[in-house]
Amino acid sequence: MPKKEPTSHNLVPVEVIERRILLIRGHKVMLDSHLAELYEVPTRALNQAVKRNIDRFPEDFMFRLTTEEANRSQFVTGSQKHRDPRSLPYAFTEQGVAMLSSVLKSARAVQVNIAIMRAVVRLRQILATHKELAEKLTEMERKYD
Repeated sequence: MPKKEPTSHNLVPVEVIERRILLIRGHKVMLDSHLAELYEVPTRALNQAVKRNIDRFPEDFMFRLTTEEANRSQFVTGSQKHRDPRSLPYAFTEQGVAMLSSVLKSARAVQVNIAIMRAVVRLRQILATHKELAEKLTEMERKYD
C-alpha cells in the first residue's frame, strides 16, 4: 500500500501554530527557529535557504530582531540573551512565511505553509468577530446609558 502524504490538517495542529504567531513591531510574525521546528529542518538550514534567495525577502517579509526585542521576549532563553547580533532571530511576516515555501522545496514545507495560512485566516476571523462584538457592546452601552 503506498504511503499516504500528510495533509496540512493532520501535519501540525492549528493551536501549535497560533501559539507561535507573535506581535512584533506591529506585525504578526513567526520566528526562524519556530518555523524551522515546524518544517523539521535546522534553523541554520532555513536561514541559509533564505540568504541564498534574499531578493525574495524584502523588509516587509522578514526582519532581524534587535537585541532589545530579543532580550525582552519570552521566546529567548537565558543562554541566547548575550549572543552575537548576527545570530539574532529573524521574524517572518505572513508574506515571508508564504515565500518560504518557494525556497524550501519539500512537500512538508508546502503543507506546513498551508497550515500556517489557515491559522492566520482563523486568527483574522476571531479578531473580526471580537471587533464586531466590541462595537455592538459599545453601541448598547451608548443606547442604555
